[in-house]
Amino acid sequence: MNRNVKKIGITLLTAIVGGAVAIGAYKILETNSISGMSLAERQKVYFANNPSEITSSTGAVDFTQAAASVSPGVVHVRTTYSKSMAQNGGNDPFGDMFEDFFGRRQRSTPNPNAPAPMGKGSGVIVTSDGYIMTNNHVVEDAEKIEVILSDKRVLSAKVIGRDKNTDLALIKIEASELPIVKLGNSDNVKVGEWVLAVGYPLTLESTVTAGIVSAKSRQIGILAPQIDRNNFDPNNPPPNSSIESFIQTDAVINRGNSGGALVNTNGELIGINSAIASQSGTYEGYGFAIPVNLAKKVMDDFLKYGEVKRGYIGVTFQELNFDNAEQLGTKEIEGLYVNSTVEGGAAAIAGLKKGDIIKRLNNNDITSSASLQEKIGTMRPGDKVSLTVLRDGKMKDFNLILKGDTGTKLANSGKEVTEVANSLGATFNTLNDATKKKYGVANGVVVTSITAGKVFDMYEIPKGTIITSINGKGVNDNDQVMAALKQNSSMVDLRGVTPDGSTFRVTFPVK
Repeated sequence: MNRNVKKIGITLLTAIVGGAVAIGAYKILETNSISGMSLAERQKVYFANNPSEITSSTGAVDFTQAAASVSPGVVHVRTTYSKSMAQNGGNDPFGDMFEDFFGRRQRSTPNPNAPAPMGKGSGVIVTSDGYIMTNNHVVEDAEKIEVILSDKRVLSAKVIGRDKNTDLALIKIEASELPIVKLGNSDNVKVGEWVLAVGYPLTLESTVTAGIVSAKSRQIGILAPQIDRNNFDPNNPPPNSSIESFIQTDAVINRGNSGGALVNTNGELIGINSAIASQSGTYEGYGFAIPVNLAKKVMDDFLKYGEVKRGYIGVTFQELNFDNAEQLGTKEIEGLYVNSTVEGGAAAIAGLKKGDIIKRLNNNDITSSASLQEKIGTMRPGDKVSLTVLRDGKMKDFNLILKGDTGTKLANSGKEVTEVANSLGATFNTLNDATKKKYGVANGVVVTSITAGKVFDMYEIPKGTIITSINGKGVNDNDQVMAALKQNSSMVDLRGVTPDGSTFRVTFPVK
């Protein structure tokens, strides 16, 4: 018996040693074989041994269940407008304000005998007792709002709240036990995942289309205030507090889809369809949806406060890229470069300063102004946030308590300095020695961007212009720009040099 046990042990040991030798030999052969593989063969080995760790919010590739569960919760929103709107602007109550939004009505020659104009859009039922998310531009200025349910019932709706800054609205119908669309998490959405767009496009009934998420945190400038250049009032330039951080998709969407649902294949709402980029006015491959996390916050504010409560960091900044990094004196090409902080604002109180580079918000990477706007847009005054900034080559964390929109008053005028600065509609960089020499100036800031419809745009001051003085004070950086704006409570006087070398002066009143 002992001899048999001993023999078994020797056999087992021999097998283990032999296996180890075989594995070692295989690994040597495998290494040699990989070195002789083609590029395609090497990629097969790599991807076989390195499965992706990326996860998304999407479910199965089969869309039938998601379409079946979501479609009953997406409704047709029908609006009626006063005849005076038709007489003043054709059958398009929005005029040119939402040129690229779905739901835009076709213009026609004003006719005093024409019936009241009507519009159409979509909406998403989010509670069983009749609360519906849609777009602000779908219901704005409507005298009558009707909701047509999937079971063909037609019910009157009232507006609970509207927000132009996000193009969101919450409306309510009197009903119970309604089908709802489950809210998802737009933070989990990944570029490349499948999505469905559900709504009532053109003159069609409920329609489902499929596509992928093409991009996130898109800014397209469609929510910025639009101005008639012939009637521009420099005394009262419109403020711009819009928040644009759209989910971009190639799912087919058209006019009438406004306010409809963008869902993942689990049937979860990830966005409210809002705009298209189109030269023809119909689908050309690009659609945009408001992230549902931002929409949830706005809707909650309507229900709790009757208005949107928005928190602010209190900084001006610009996105870093390869082109402007050197001019700003940094090697970083990602993040948000702080141009200035608002006196008395959350950032200034916490200790942020010019030259800091915002890298993360609450441990989430921030690479664009849109991504920061979206995150802050889901918060309220009094909320605490953590900003991670790069300062002097080191990461540093700052804890902020967000402020409301009361702003900081100018010393002698009661005018908010941030409002005056924002009305200019321009961002500035410091000048390097080469640029000073080129234009023959001793000081100044260069205009790096222009916002459509604001003062610089209205006076046709181009990008690349050098601003040498504001209100008689020479300026060299953003802090001096803000200080110079405080010098005069009634007028702003700009002097500088245009990109072609011509000197100019522009003076405009401040209300």
